[in-house]
Order: sequence, then structure tokens, then C-alpha cells
Amino acid sequence: MKIGKKTVKVFKMKNRKGFAALCDGNLTEGTTKAQAAERMKKALSRTSRLGAKKK
Repeated sequence: MKIGKKTVKVFKMKNRKGFAALCDGNLTEGTTKAQAAERMKKALSRTSRLGAKKK
């Protein structure tokens, strides 16, 4: 799946309940695929906002 121009990989975790999303050095977890993707959306916006402040 894609969020903006970035590709997000969502997968089932073997040793835990739920799903994980991985993108651009961020890892999020959720009980459903949709929840993991939504949390990743927040994480990507947070990292882009913090990256813009540092420059």
C-alpha cells in the first residue's frame, strides 16, 4: 500500500497478535491492517514535521 509517495509494507506478526506496518525507518503496530496503516500515517507526518524543523 502507499501513503503519499512512500510504500508501506503491512504484515502479520508471527509472535504477537495483530499487524505491523514498516516504512521509511518507522515501525507501527495495530490489531488490524487498517489500524497499523493509520498509525503509520501519523508516524510519517510526525517524522516529516520534525525533519523540517531541524533544517
